[in-house]
Amino acid sequence: MRYYSTRNRGETFSFAEAAIAGLAPDGGLFIPEEIPQYPAAVKTSLGTMDFCDIAFETIKLYVKDDIPGAVLADIVHSAYPFGAPLVAVDSMLALELFHGPTAAFKDFGARFMARVFAYIRRGEDKPLRILVATSGDTGGAVADGFFDVPGIFVTVLYPKGRVTPLQEKQIAGLGKNICALAVEGSFDDCQRLVKAALADNDLRKKTALSSANSINICRLIPQASYYTAAAGRALAGITDPDGDATPRAGGKGGQSGGGNQPAGKGAAGCGPVTLCVPSGNFGNLTAGLYAMKMGAPVKQFIAATNVNKTVPDYLDSGEYLERITQATISNAMDVGAPSNFERMAAHFSWEQMRQAILGVWVPDEDTREAIKRVYSEEGYFLDPHSAVAWKGIEKLKAENKTGEGPVGILCTAHPAKFSEVVEPLIGAVPVPASLERAMDRKVNSKTIPPETAALLEELR
Repeated sequence: MRYYSTRNRGETFSFAEAAIAGLAPDGGLFIPEEIPQYPAAVKTSLGTMDFCDIAFETIKLYVKDDIPGAVLADIVHSAYPFGAPLVAVDSMLALELFHGPTAAFKDFGARFMARVFAYIRRGEDKPLRILVATSGDTGGAVADGFFDVPGIFVTVLYPKGRVTPLQEKQIAGLGKNICALAVEGSFDDCQRLVKAALADNDLRKKTALSSANSINICRLIPQASYYTAAAGRALAGITDPDGDATPRAGGKGGQSGGGNQPAGKGAAGCGPVTLCVPSGNFGNLTAGLYAMKMGAPVKQFIAATNVNKTVPDYLDSGEYLERITQATISNAMDVGAPSNFERMAAHFSWEQMRQAILGVWVPDEDTREAIKRVYSEEGYFLDPHSAVAWKGIEKLKAENKTGEGPVGILCTAHPAKFSEVVEPLIGAVPVPASLERAMDRKVNSKTIPPETAALLEELR
């Protein structure tokens, strides 16, 4: 498998080269020259396969020229001692992506990336500097994934005052090889600074650089795995038992142990699933589109945003217009110029996107209402981002746009990470053990203005 820039198909790179570079030399994003297909034997077994087996079968198609199968199997099993349960919440399916160490879906990409980088760079003497911009969860996941990895240093940029206190402790509370910079601006400013630093030739001559944002293809590819796993389960009409971190009143929703569970009422119909993805920078949805093109039984995607509705507007009009980012209670989705739209546009025309994706946006007042109602009626805690997805589905159902078949949301972060928003609405949220450990950390970060010169000075 070879990779090329979204801006230049004439030059190709190996997976290892694309992963370490992060950003293409011309400033574009790396994409695979083709989206591979799952073998028939895999597609017919998805409903019963273990998550790590699905992850291995997914990722190997993209990396087999650079990572031997036995090494990849070890990486996958080391990265994912947790899974991605698909649980029933009344008539909805909830794909819980917060059972990892930082309680957010970013763990799936960051932990894989850290192990891959350690393998690719084995024997290297020159240290590697990882740059990452975060609107909240990415920074914590990358910090945790790369913490204490020899020969790798991480600089995390986050918008000052626009992440939750717990997110800031995850980003800036580890120390050692993790450096945190609070940028006086928005996530878009952080992302712009990272791209500028990666493109700075003078800096690159002095320092080996890469990125751990979803602009890095190494972080995006493994995320396709949980879409395929969820779609296989939904096709078979199966849901999973609640996990230890499942935020259901009463704990584990009355379920215990392992084994398959029948799907919830209204969600039990077997068939290709419609999945609603709370969307900000659109890396997560891009990974889902890869899974669909590989043969995962996904009927359709819903891209649900908050008021930063750049992509839903594009899907309606065919005109892409970047927006100035507006702060919301679903802060990880506060992105007015999503980087991964460039990947989507490289793979799909507007008409093709409209066939695969429905767009919807949800204001803060509707997000709060969904959090309160779902807890009141179902005893299930939603974080603000998952609530955007839940409400997005309801809005489209009311317009008769979702059709038949199972429907699910991606729960991208544990609600305890957003207690400042959730608890005033519905009371105390159960806190998983992974977050309890982070709460005792002290924040150690430096504030910088949203200027490239300021970041370059720190990096030099």
